[in-house]
Amino acid sequence: MRFYVKRRRTPQIIIVSLIDIFAMLLIFFIVTTTFKTAQSELAIHLPESKTASLNDNPVNPVVLAITSDEKIYLGDRQISTVDDLVPALKQMQTDSPQRPLAMSASKEVSFGFLVKILDSLREAGVKNLPTFTQPRDQK
Repeated sequence: MRFYVKRRRTPQIIIVSLIDIFAMLLIFFIVTTTFKTAQSELAIHLPESKTASLNDNPVNPVVLAITSDEKIYLGDRQISTVDDLVPALKQMQTDSPQRPLAMSASKEVSFGFLVKILDSLREAGVKNLPTFTQPRDQK
């Protein structure tokens, strides 16, 4: 009896299918890494004021200063927390009701912290709050 021995064919790799798969994977990785870097570096740069003017009020205001590390200063006094700001503002208003209040906040202060400060100001009854801005460079 003679058995027929099948010849083995050399395996072939279909390149067209592999190129399609490679292209899909490449597009997937490019898109996902682009979204990841765009979301993690999302920064809000607030606009500068073009219409800001110097105050003509002869009385120097009490300055509510907020530093970049989120420390609060009311005049010369440091306020430890946002919750302590409301009583300090009310005390300042009873001591000198004619003296205005102005705010100067660092550019690096987080927006959430600034909203907490503005809520405290509203809670203390502050209605008009001018802010200090950097003058624009004249070229």
